[in-house]
Amino acid sequence: MLLFVAIGALVAGSLAVVTSARSDRPTQPAALSTSSSSVAPPSPSSTTVEPPPPVVDPCAEKVASLPLRARLAQSLVVGVDPRGPADALSVVRNEQVGGIFIGGDDVGLLSAGALAPVHAAAALPLTVAVDDEGGRVQRLEALDGSMPSARRMAADLSPDEVRAVARDRGLALRERGVTTDLAPVLDTSGQPDRTVIGDRSFSPDPNTALGYALAFAEGLHTAGVTPVVKHFPGHGNTTGDSHLGAVTSPPLAALRDTDLVPYRHLPRFGDVVVMLGHIDVPGLTGGVPATLSPEAYALLRGEFGFTGPAMTDDLGAMRAVTDRVGLPDAVTQALAAGADIALWSSGGRVGEVLDHLEGAVASGALPPARVDEAARRVLAAKQVC
Repeated sequence: MLLFVAIGALVAGSLAVVTSARSDRPTQPAALSTSSSSVAPPSPSSTTVEPPPPVVDPCAEKVASLPLRARLAQSLVVGVDPRGPADALSVVRNEQVGGIFIGGDDVGLLSAGALAPVHAAAALPLTVAVDDEGGRVQRLEALDGSMPSARRMAADLSPDEVRAVARDRGLALRERGVTTDLAPVLDTSGQPDRTVIGDRSFSPDPNTALGYALAFAEGLHTAGVTPVVKHFPGHGNTTGDSHLGAVTSPPLAALRDTDLVPYRHLPRFGDVVVMLGHIDVPGLTGGVPATLSPEAYALLRGEFGFTGPAMTDDLGAMRAVTDRVGLPDAVTQALAAGADIALWSSGGRVGEVLDHLEGAVASGALPPARVDEAARRVLAAKQVC
C-alpha cells in the first residue's frame, strides 16, 4: 500500500512539473497532449508517403562538363581519307569529332594498325564506322575475303550460318580498329539486284528480313561491333535512288505492312543505332527527306519506342539532300529534327559545320536541350556514362 502511495505521489509531482513547464505555451488540442507512452500509431490516412527518389541521369554530369562545341562534335561522324591515318588524325585532334567514317576501296587506314594512333588521339571513345553489308557494299573484301549479298545469304544460308558469318566479319573489323558497321539493311525489297536496295535486302517478306537481319546484328554484337540497322522508315520500295535525287516511298499506311514491320522488334536487336534514309514518305514527312523530318524521328521514338542513337544517312554526298540544302544547314536541320548523329562521307568542312551549329544554338534554331539529348545518347552508347 505504501508503495502505491509513493508511486502516486511521484506521478502527481511529475505532472505538476510538466503542467508548470507548459503553462506559458498555447493550449494544444487534447488529442495532442497525451504522454509519449500512450501515443497511438498514426492512421493510414495520416501517414506521410515519401516521394520516389529522382531519376538520376548518369550522363548529365559528363555532358554538362563538355563545352558546347565539344558536345556538338560528338554528334558528328565524318568521312576521312581511307588511304592512311593523316586525315583522320587531323580531324580527331583538331575537332574531337564523335566518329569517323571509312569509305571507298582503299584499305590503307584499315591495315597495319593504322587506326591505333587515331583512337589514341580522341579524348572520348571514337566511333570508327564502315559500311560492310556484303555483296556490292563491303569494305574488307581485299583484306578478309568477300561476303555474299544479303539476298544471297537468305537464299543459301540459315540464320545461324549468317550469325556466324557476321561474327567472323565483326572480329576482323574489331581487330582492325572498327567499332561500328553500317549494317544490316532492314529494308524489305523484291526489286532487281542492282537497284538502290535490291539485293542489299534479305527479303521482300518482313518476317524473313527480320530474322536474317537480327542474326547478322547478333553476330556483330558477339564480336563487339555496334550494328546500324537501316534505312528507317523504309527504302526498299522507293521510286528513285537517294544518291541521285529525291525519292518517294509508298504512303505510311502501306509501309506499316512492309518495311516498318521489322522495326516493331527493335528491342530484340539490343544496343544498336538506327539510320534514317533520305526518304519522302507520304502521310509522314510532307515532302521533306526523313533525315530532316521531325515527324520521322517522332515516329521512331514514339510508336516504335526506340531510345538509342538515331543516325542520318550521308548528308554530304547524296543528292536527295544536297539538291535541297548545303551541308552546314543539312546537319543543323537534322540535329534539330531529332538526329543524334549526323554523317557525311565527303569529309572536310568540320570547323565550318561546328561554327554553323554554334550559331544555330545562339539563334535558337538548334535548342540547347536537343544538343544535350543527342550528346547523352551518343555518350551512353559509347559507355562513357
